[in-house]
Amino acid sequence: MTGKFGLSAALTTPFAQDGSIDTAALLAQAKRSIASGCNSVTLFGTTGEGSSIGARERTDILSAFLDAGFDTKNMVVGVLVDSAQDAADQAYDALKAGARNVLLAPPSYFKNVSDDGLFEWFSSVFHQLGSNARDILVYNIPSVTMVALSVELIGRLRQAFPGIVTGVKDSSGDWLYTQRLLAEHGDLIILIGDERHLAQGVRLGGQGAISGCANFLPAEIRAMAVDGIDDTRVQDLVGELLKYPVTPAVKVLVSHVTGEPIWHSVRAPLVSISAENRKKIEAAFESLFRSKAA
Repeated sequence: MTGKFGLSAALTTPFAQDGSIDTAALLAQAKRSIASGCNSVTLFGTTGEGSSIGARERTDILSAFLDAGFDTKNMVVGVLVDSAQDAADQAYDALKAGARNVLLAPPSYFKNVSDDGLFEWFSSVFHQLGSNARDILVYNIPSVTMVALSVELIGRLRQAFPGIVTGVKDSSGDWLYTQRLLAEHGDLIILIGDERHLAQGVRLGGQGAISGCANFLPAEIRAMAVDGIDDTRVQDLVGELLKYPVTPAVKVLVSHVTGEPIWHSVRAPLVSISAENRKKIEAAFESLFRSKAA
């Protein structure tokens, strides 16, 4: 893959009243994201509730995107499972479909695991993929997984699997960690997951972001992720969103911007944001981005 990674919209997943995925709405959101300046879209990530989407559903969605002629070179696919076999199977399906990258989270059921154990898990995934393994972005999001990927572990993985481990999505929110990651592994694709650190990280060599906020602020997030331009409005909005469960809160603003109520729905164990809090989130967004002062 040549050129910088740029901005990938971490697509939220639309659920119909019966709980099924509205594939047409998801595909429409993907097309809107690309048309709005995103370099790619990410399916089945954290913002997309990927760990709540089953294997058959994943297959159906990938098939629908292919059947619709969506350019899979503009697609990243998240893999958020504990079994190395399941991870390899899901990664294989994504790479076979032509995905640009696989965003691979560590196993998260077991806590307090060692770097050695994590190294063996990733190694097992890559060995099972065999010659199909390529373009893996390892995913550091300890606030969700409770499993941190150390800078040393990333060094071991890239040395053992050159050309396979090609990048890191760092959603730690730990600026000191991010700085060290950029300093020691800046020749990899380092993606900044916390929009509050995004522009600064890009100015230090980060290659962009996979961002849930790109679902509803593609131009603003692109300026940060591609050009390294600070935007205090985005930082303030992220602070507001973090007052709530983040994925349901992001979906409130996807619904607000698109005018489509379907985005309010989430899958258990997540619950939707209350109508009262939806109004608060929407008001914060309007004040920051649509008032005359903005």
